[in-house]
Amino acid sequence: MQKANETETGVTEAGATVDIAGILRAIPHRYPFLLIDRVEALLPGQSAIGIKNVTVNEPFFQGHFPNHPVMPGVLIIESMAQTAAVLVVHTLGADAAGRVVYFMSVEGAKFRRPVVPGDTMHIHCTKERSRGQVWKFNAVARVNGTVVAEATYTAMIMERA
Repeated sequence: MQKANETETGVTEAGATVDIAGILRAIPHRYPFLLIDRVEALLPGQSAIGIKNVTVNEPFFQGHFPNHPVMPGVLIIESMAQTAAVLVVHTLGADAAGRVVYFMSVEGAKFRRPVVPGDTMHIHCTKERSRGQVWKFNAVARVNGTVVAEATYTAMIMERA
């Protein structure tokens, strides 16, 4: 994890940045299903911003849709869930070792505009609450400051099977 202006606790006022190597350590997703490239402004137990650089080389664009590439909404929701998973793992620290975050539910998903190759999606993820192993989040995805999607979702952290 890279940190600018690091304090003794390891978190800056603006939050921590998790690069791709840190993401790979935090969650089990790999190509072609790793859908975030970086996490910024991570405030453990509170919020994080996932970054997804959308390129025409994404495998889903071959069929969604030929000659009119649009990122599938379910993959936007998955990128939100992956951002939340990184937030959970960094919040729990050593307590997350050997555990994985499972997506449980999604509510109120809304898609406001298509996400296309060349877009950089900023996924603003905020923890609403956590009780035991279950965490609830709210996320808003933006491209150039414009809301492209939003959802509330729940995840559970459990031992790896």
